[in-house]
Amino acid sequence: MTIWILMKFNKQFISVDGSTLEESTSSPNQRMTRYQILTLTSIASVNFSSMICYSILGPFFPKEAVQKGASQTVIGLIFGCYALCNLMGSLVLGKYIVQIGAKFMLISGLFVSSVCTILFGLLDKVPDGATFIILCFIIRSVDAVGFSAAMTSSFAVSTKVFPNSIATVLGSLEIFTGLGLILGPPIGGWLYQSFGYEVPFMALGCFLFLMVPFNMYILPSFDADPSKDSFFRLFTRLKIVLICFAIFTLSSGLGFLDAALSIYAIDTFNLSPGYVGLLLLGLSLPYCLASPLLGIVSDRFPSTRPWFMVLGGLFTATGFWFLGPVPILQIKSQLWLVVFMLGIIGFSLSMTAIPTFPEILDCAYENGFEEGLSTLGLVSGLFGAVWSFGMFCGPTLGGFITQQLSFEWAASVQGGLAFLAAFFLGVYFLCQRTRQERSPQIQTKRPSDEATHLLT
Repeated sequence: MTIWILMKFNKQFISVDGSTLEESTSSPNQRMTRYQILTLTSIASVNFSSMICYSILGPFFPKEAVQKGASQTVIGLIFGCYALCNLMGSLVLGKYIVQIGAKFMLISGLFVSSVCTILFGLLDKVPDGATFIILCFIIRSVDAVGFSAAMTSSFAVSTKVFPNSIATVLGSLEIFTGLGLILGPPIGGWLYQSFGYEVPFMALGCFLFLMVPFNMYILPSFDADPSKDSFFRLFTRLKIVLICFAIFTLSSGLGFLDAALSIYAIDTFNLSPGYVGLLLLGLSLPYCLASPLLGIVSDRFPSTRPWFMVLGGLFTATGFWFLGPVPILQIKSQLWLVVFMLGIIGFSLSMTAIPTFPEILDCAYENGFEEGLSTLGLVSGLFGAVWSFGMFCGPTLGGFITQQLSFEWAASVQGGLAFLAAFFLGVYFLCQRTRQERSPQIQTKRPSDEATHLLT
């Protein structure tokens, strides 16, 4: 499905003899080149394998950590430190992607993540208490740097190879990201129930390790010149700042659910870890299915991107407010309502997230950033850093509020953040539209006034 979508939207096709020919966007015979197919296959494998290893912790690790002496706040910090190190890694690696090399960064990131996943599976052998907690922080921090290397490079590479259909490509690749998120919790929960703590990490860590030689073989190399632009210059644009706040609210909500939903579901509905993994399908499946379709619409009708982000934020806020639900509503928590709201959140996340990357990139190009791998690395690093900051704050703040108040109030706070992001973006885009409607009138009047003055 992904390859078919990109064939429809790419500007190149392969002739019978294998040579690459240029074709207009409207041509019905558009095909991807071998170079693009290999790149797409590589990035898809990175997204899938990385996310399946990332998502296996949700159903059972919080419960295991509690038995090892970790509190709810500490569990949130363990999830949060991963995101914090991912943030720092994304900023540094995004800045120096040209010097390091996109292919080397991606492959080395996969290798580090695979080793750390296997090591994390051995933590049940260490003593309870401080030793277990410290090793969790160390391994998760190193794993985060490897993950940031792989994902920052994959974003930049996919955008470079498909510059004319960015949202379509990213939306299509989110199929594999979603599959990783979908399969990780149920597979991890089932392996944990059947074989214990170690087997989920060992099995999926080895699977991630196999992706290293696979990508070494099929991923092309990319050459580029370094740029003098910086992250600070990106943050001088109000539009980019507001979009980054929207990205922050998305990842904050996901991080909160990773750390708190499994314990809430087990305590409230008496679910087993395996069923908690299935419960998370309600979040991942709508995201996986909606992302490619929204990517197509976003590329074909770029004017819809701002309102996708605004409506997505409003739907996300509604989903979190009714997930608990908000205590002031006096609605009893029910399993069907939790599943339904997770579906709303999953769909709205794709609605908001898919347009953000191309919108930031367009804003950067409009403000004089060079078109090339260096700028793509900066935007990818910025996206990854903001996403990671949200993944740090979500579990940390959410775990604290859950421990002090309740899961319902913590979910309500996440909904409030999503609403604020949608509100600020909506006000900005309305003001921008008003300025654009006025500017043509000013431009048409100005020559007339000047001409009248000169004639007089």
